[in-house]
Amino acid sequence: MSPEAVADEVVDARASSAFLVNESLGYLFPAALRAAAVVGVADHLADGPRTAAELAGATRTDARNLYRVLRLLATRGVFEEDAVGRFRLTAAGDALRTDAPCSARSAVLMNTDRSMWLPTADLSRCVTEGTSAFEHLFGLPFFEYFAQDEDTADVFHTGMAAMSDAENGPIADACDFPPTGTVVDVGGGHGGFLLTVLDRHPALRGVLYDRPHVLAGHRLDTPGAAGRWSTETGDFFTAVPKGDVLLLKRILHDWEDDQCVTLLDRCRAALAPGGRILVVEAVVPPGNAPHQAKALDLLLMAALVGRERTVPEFAGLFEAAGLKLARVVPTPTVLSVVEAVAV
Repeated sequence: MSPEAVADEVVDARASSAFLVNESLGYLFPAALRAAAVVGVADHLADGPRTAAELAGATRTDARNLYRVLRLLATRGVFEEDAVGRFRLTAAGDALRTDAPCSARSAVLMNTDRSMWLPTADLSRCVTEGTSAFEHLFGLPFFEYFAQDEDTADVFHTGMAAMSDAENGPIADACDFPPTGTVVDVGGGHGGFLLTVLDRHPALRGVLYDRPHVLAGHRLDTPGAAGRWSTETGDFFTAVPKGDVLLLKRILHDWEDDQCVTLLDRCRAALAPGGRILVVEAVVPPGNAPHQAKALDLLLMAALVGRERTVPEFAGLFEAAGLKLARVVPTPTVLSVVEAVAV
């Protein structure tokens, strides 16, 4: 190898090293984002820029350390520091406010909660043992742990509702609902998506189906949906309420293939003639381009037993449950509507 080639190889190696070291520090950004969300910094910037000292006084935090957190977040466009040391909330960071339309604060707190955070630090266990890291860390599988830890469960369900608030409208608009009939939201949480569907389709009725401790926080009791909804409790691996359209939004990705087939089989049995199952998930695209589904897939690998799936993988699940893939409808969100019908 010529001296020039050796020199080029060293330059490339240094560039690679610098890139990888920088990438390995990426976890500090969500850590800083969580710190700002926990103390409510964004709420105190709604009326205009303030210094770190002023914000520390309002949030009862340490001014020097708060400044360091805000400085890092400013490098990613959440805040912006001016020439005299005042921070303002940017358009990109505005949803960190508690009272912002489609506030992301609860979702940020959920995604950075220790129940999500700690398993991701043990991804090597998932790779070497082929299992989730959650049970090793917390002593119980994900959903069993949440069922007995009310505080963590509340963080999760409130965070999921916050994520859904920003996406429910565009997804509901992308779905093809019949003019009349019953829509069953299977594992529908607090009911934000079902409520959006009912608001857009005043002749539809809805059933929100989930565990009792989840349904206790439902949001369906609104004037616009009055008289058109009910709740039912149960285990969706055992039975599903009958309906014309069954919704599975961010559900299948929580489970292994055989569990998904069982659930889909229960859904098929509950479908009215000519009915449809609408699976709303982040579909993994082919190729090397970034996509949130590829990141969410690792979160699921660490904390649960499921995965984000490709279109062919969804088709395989449907076939095993006596269904067939009808179409995939993209939405303006990270989620797509994967439609299944009975064979």
